[in-house]
Amino acid sequence: MSLKKKITISVLAAIVIAQFFRPEKNEGDLTSVDAFLAETNPPEDVKYILEETCYDCHSNVTRYPWYNNITPINYWLAGHVKDGKKHFNVSNWEGSSLKRKDHKFEELIEMVEERHMPLKSYTWTHSEAKLSDAQVNAIIRWANNVRMKYSLMPKPE
Repeated sequence: MSLKKKITISVLAAIVIAQFFRPEKNEGDLTSVDAFLAETNPPEDVKYILEETCYDCHSNVTRYPWYNNITPINYWLAGHVKDGKKHFNVSNWEGSSLKRKDHKFEELIEMVEERHMPLKSYTWTHSEAKLSDAQVNAIIRWANNVRMKYSLMPKPE
């Protein structure tokens, strides 16, 4: 058997074996976002945008596409979700300080306004997540209203 054939068989065998190893999934209950929604009170259009565009990476509830069953793609997706939740996780909203929440909304506005979110790699396979100018404006209006509400709340001493 030629060296090229041995290498090809070894690579294929490694790919097949890799399919048996998978990262842990981010599958929580959709009620984990209830505290966030109750506190920030997004209008219906923004609520829809959050569900379709943000929750997969920024909550404990990820809807996985079919290609998540393919290793190493599933590890790549798991890395995106882990990183997204590290920066902004609406499922852990309740325990955050007012200062942190305000800062997260400041970042949200910046990221959406500058079109850094949603990630281009996300919108390649989730065309519904591509935000129109009207959707961007709706998110920014809502986020600014939330920040205004936070600024009027009494600060803990």
